[in-house]
Amino acid sequence: MKKNLSLTALICLIIVAISSVSCSKNDDPADNDLFVGTYKGHISYTDADGKKSADNGSVTVVKAGGEYYFRFSDGIPDLKGVRFKKDGDHTLVNIDLKEGLHFVRIDASSLTILYTKDNKVWTANAKR
Repeated sequence: MKKNLSLTALICLIIVAISSVSCSKNDDPADNDLFVGTYKGHISYTDADGKKSADNGSVTVVKAGGEYYFRFSDGIPDLKGVRFKKDGDHTLVNIDLKEGLHFVRIDASSLTILYTKDNKVWTANAKR
């Protein structure tokens, strides 16, 4: 009985956590410490093995603190640990310029990515 009660409490806690972290389409990633949003549109990835692309792909953006995680659909590898600075009221521009070309622009309604790292290229032109 105690195990069932603990399991039920854990499931309820997970449901509350997910519902409080998920963001509406009007939520702006620049204004939230925690942000989860999905952008849909054209995505692509190129590496030494070739190119993958999708006209109706998606990118799920997860922000925790100051770092962003971009989860691509269609078998495209994810981008992790991307950092931004605020550019204006509601736009974020990537500041991670260690190597390669890094252009990521995100706001409440659109996501644009041109990101190169280790001879790999991610692109996205997507909307929410």
